[in-house]
This record gives sequence, structure tokens and C-alpha cells, in this order.
Amino acid sequence: MGIIKVENIRVYANHGCLKEETIIGSDYRVDVEVKANLKPSSNSDALEDTVDYVFLNNVVREEMAKPSKLLETVAQRILNRFFDEDKLISKATVSVSKINPPIGGDVEMVTIQLSQKRKK
Repeated sequence: MGIIKVENIRVYANHGCLKEETIIGSDYRVDVEVKANLKPSSNSDALEDTVDYVFLNNVVREEMAKPSKLLETVAQRILNRFFDEDKLISKATVSVSKINPPIGGDVEMVTIQLSQKRKK
């Protein structure tokens, strides 16, 4: 098994429970870690034998562009797409962070993290 990470994907999106959050939007950070068998690609040097990190980044950007009230919902959509669209992924972890959340305090970010294994 091996691990591929795509870290600190920065996006501007419109998530939140407050109406203002979905109108104004804010900055987010997304971190992705996937586990897959990287032995074939380490021997073949072929992109089709590995998990393409461009694919991972594109899924994150596309799902972050769809407004949701909860970050958990966005993270689960990202995980669903990873497993539906790339059969090499055996486990994935997605962290979604809202930068400077409007929670009445000096808070750098809030983060939710979801992990999931491929169902057999």
C-alpha cells in the first residue's frame, strides 16, 4: 500500500448555515489523503496504474463549488466521488477547513475530517 496526499487545496466557496455565508462566501482549505496499491505504478511508470492527483484536485474543486450548509456534506460528496470514479483507492481521508469562520472569536479555522474505506 502507498499514500498519495494533496494538501492545502485553497478554494473560495459558499458553504454555511447562515444565509450571508452562502451569498458572500469564504476561503477554505481542503486536504486529501488516499491509500492505494502503488506497486504497479512504481514499476510501470504509467499514470493509468496510479491515482491521478489531478483527478483528486478536480473532484475537490467541483464538489466545493456546490453550496452546502455543512462541511460534512461536502466532504462526504468528495469521498463518494473518489470511490465511485477511481477503483484503485482503498481508503480516503478528506479534511475541509473553513478559514476565519464567523463564530464570534479569534479562530484561524474550523476543520472537519471524514475517512472511509472501500466497501467490499
